Amino acid sequence: MSNWYKITEVDNIPSMGSRKIEFGDTEIAIFKTKDGSIFAINNVCPHKQGNLSEGLVHEHIVTCPLHNWDVDLASGEALGDDHGCTNVYKTKIEDNIVYLEI
Repeated sequence: MSNWYKITEVDNIPSMGSRKIEFGDTEIAIFKTKDGSIFAINNVCPHKQGNLSEGLVHEHIVTCPLHNWDVDLASGEALGDDHGCTNVYKTKIEDNIVYLEI
C-alpha cells in the first residue's frame, strides 16, 4: 500500500533544477523542468550510480554529471544507446505543495 507524503512548496524547487530528499535509506531527486513539470526519481544513475540531482535538466531529461548518460524523468529509462533504469515516483501538486507517492 502506498501513501502520499508532503515534500515541499513548488517554489522551493528551482526551474530546470532539483532538490534531494531522503526517505529512509533512499535518496530521491525532485526535478522541475522549464515548463514547470515536476518529476521524482531515485537519485542514482543506472550506469555508475552518479547523483542525478547534480545533473543538467533539459526538456524532460536529466544528464548524469559523471558520464553524461541521459535519463528520461518520466520513465527513469536511460536514453539513446545506453541501457538501464532508475525508479520513478508519482507526484501531485495541491495548493502549491509537492506530494510524493511512496
